[in-house]
Amino acid sequence: MGKATIIGLALGWALMFMAIALSGLDKLRIFVDYPSILIVFGGAIASVMGAYPLSAFLQSANYIKIPFTAKEQDVLQTILQIVSLSETARREGLLSLENRMEEIDNPFLATGLRMAVDGISPEVVEGIMNTEIDTVNARHLYGQGIIANYGKYAPAFGMIGTLIGLVLMLADLDPDTIGTGMAVALLTTLYGAVVSNLMLLPWADKLGVINANEIQTMEITLKGVIAIQSGENPRVIKQKLLMYLPPKDRPEEEENE
Repeated sequence: MGKATIIGLALGWALMFMAIALSGLDKLRIFVDYPSILIVFGGAIASVMGAYPLSAFLQSANYIKIPFTAKEQDVLQTILQIVSLSETARREGLLSLENRMEEIDNPFLATGLRMAVDGISPEVVEGIMNTEIDTVNARHLYGQGIIANYGKYAPAFGMIGTLIGLVLMLADLDPDTIGTGMAVALLTTLYGAVVSNLMLLPWADKLGVINANEIQTMEITLKGVIAIQSGENPRVIKQKLLMYLPPKDRPEEEENE
């Protein structure tokens, strides 16, 4: 999943550099201004720090890494594993799933099945698993909100930096340098817009996509655990869970039936 983020980021920067380079490579140095970088990045960081508890702010670096490192949930593989487990439970009984726990690498699925094997009622199992889904969703949305706020504050500090630059330029107005001074003043607005729309806001949106994918997998897992516990036919379980997938992602034999 991180490949698309990396490609998109690289493509965006490449297009901007190409657009500038078409006007002459010597123009590139005009677009580097360290005070502007300090205002945009420092201001956004300071605002987020003021908006959230320190512990949440310190976690923001981890949230930024997620779009590059997260692996896409293999929903079909999860469904097929649930169906396989349901066949074992149907054939050998629910308690037989205890022998297959080691092959389950999905902690959420393993937790649900352990509760089912322990004889906990389906209502309680469903309630506990739904609570876990809600908790994960809330935690992910909280992290997404932090990154989105970075993207919201960066353009604002870009405008602030531009106003500071204009004030400094007008305070020492020189007709011979007014063009250069105006260009430098506008750089912070440019930095804020680029950082927000090429980096931070897309990363926040990607966190939303990752969260939606994970929550869908958890909901499918919940339905599968309850179906296994209820003793439903594995074929019915498979058909029920595959409905969560687009037709193109379903196994071919399922489409032909």
